[in-house]
Amino acid sequence: MTTKRRGMTEEAADAAIDQACRMLRMPTIRSSFTDYADRAGHEQMSYRGYLAELLLAECDDRARRRSERRIKAAKFPREKSLRAFDFDANPNIDPAVIHTLAKCEWVQKGQPLCLIGDSGTGKSHLLIALGTEAAMAGYRVKYTLATHLANELVEAADEMTLAKTIARYGRVDLLCIGYVK
Repeated sequence: MTTKRRGMTEEAADAAIDQACRMLRMPTIRSSFTDYADRAGHEQMSYRGYLAELLLAECDDRARRRSERRIKAAKFPREKSLRAFDFDANPNIDPAVIHTLAKCEWVQKGQPLCLIGDSGTGKSHLLIALGTEAAMAGYRVKYTLATHLANELVEAADEMTLAKTIARYGRVDLLCIGYVK
């Protein structure tokens, strides 16, 4: 059973909130509760409205940080996005198809995707951008070059750790394999 704390000063309340947020690992609430409290006072929010705003901000920030961690864990060689892709440079690429692929239903179904084309047509850009979209959608993604993967598998076979290496790659939802001439 918790005890009620009455007559707490604003400073004591702020310190208690700060400490509780540290213990509960809520960095977003910890860093922004005073701004939200001030805004709630100006907008005459209810206590529940204020609490909902705080908790939603924490949830949104956690989702953003999870996406960032998944993108970093994928080890893409550079940052690429679909927004930055120039569809006009290659009229053979249908933007509607690419945006449909960005929804990642093919990843959910475990279907492969192979991007084939001449050098300089945007295959690597699209591979990284679609992999980034999958990571942001919550999928575990890993990027590697075909030569690196082949060498890693040969070395694992020589060291009798092939099953372990294959299992590590099997834990990702999407394996993006790039090719460099």
